[in-house]
Amino acid sequence: MEIKTEMRILLRSIPATVVTLFVVSVISMNLLANKTLLQLDWIALDGGILISWLSFMCMDIITKHFGPRASNRISILAAAINLLTCLIFFVASIIPSTAADYTAFDNIFGGTWFILLASTVAFLLSAVLNNSLNWLIGKSFRKNPDGKTAYMMRTYISTFIGQFFDNFVFSIIVFVFLAPIFWDGFHWTVLQCAMCALTGAVAELVMEIIFSPIGYRITLKWKNESVGREYIEYLEKEKTK
Repeated sequence: MEIKTEMRILLRSIPATVVTLFVVSVISMNLLANKTLLQLDWIALDGGILISWLSFMCMDIITKHFGPRASNRISILAAAINLLTCLIFFVASIIPSTAADYTAFDNIFGGTWFILLASTVAFLLSAVLNNSLNWLIGKSFRKNPDGKTAYMMRTYISTFIGQFFDNFVFSIIVFVFLAPIFWDGFHWTVLQCAMCALTGAVAELVMEIIFSPIGYRITLKWKNESVGREYIEYLEKEKTK
């Protein structure tokens, strides 16, 4: 009951725009990961890197204001909604239709079960890692924890490590273990997975650097306007019990 109560209060407290962008980015990341954008001997990139930075920026904003537990719970919610969306897409893809040739539609939206499995596992693990690192780094800035330097450092470091971990775990599961079995031998090497993870983390870090001023202003606005006071007070009451 307490978990349900906390979740209800949390969803009332976080502005809907941030939660919506977060969920949409997770769903989009799952779809885009089906396409390999670049594959060389030493590097490979999938389409997920185009949007995954937004997921991490939303997590960083939520972690800064509400704490890592809140961000982890919203991450689980986003993953659950993504799974539901994928189920609906799959049902739509297997329903026969004579109106036109929907082969391309069915192949894209029908999805691949191991892509979904890998993306969900990698996302949840990296979310916990990112949120924890972000919070711990922020705690190290005792003199001015709400300053711009503190925000940038906590977001840059946690994003880079979290993104690398996300990309690497996803790539290893899909392109080393499962794709060779189900995609007629198509595979990436471990080096390609590592370089994909590194290159993706760098690319997403650049995007984080570009858009982090927006995230920083959002956190300042939330603090000045006492956004989420109900949830913060709820956590304080729980600590005293």
